[in-house]
Formats: sequence, C-alpha cells, structure tokens
Amino acid sequence: MKRTYQPNNRKKSKKHGFFARKNTKILNRRRKKGRKQLCK
Repeated sequence: MKRTYQPNNRKKSKKHGFFARKNTKILNRRRKKGRKQLCK
C-alpha cells in the first residue's frame, strides 16, 4: 500500500515557494517593512 504523503519538491515549491509568494501582497508588505528574510 502506498503511503498518503508522497513528497514532491517541485510541486511543493510551486505552491508555497518564493516564486509563488512573489506576486502576493504579503511579500510586498514584508519588503516595505524592511525584513531581512522575506520567505522561508
């Protein structure tokens, strides 16, 4: 039987990675605040 979690790095970064967050408001807000680290 296959386990439920089949990790896939490309899929993960496409959904939650830097480039996925790049065009959201959250990242711009953080940039305005002068954050050292924008995303994990």
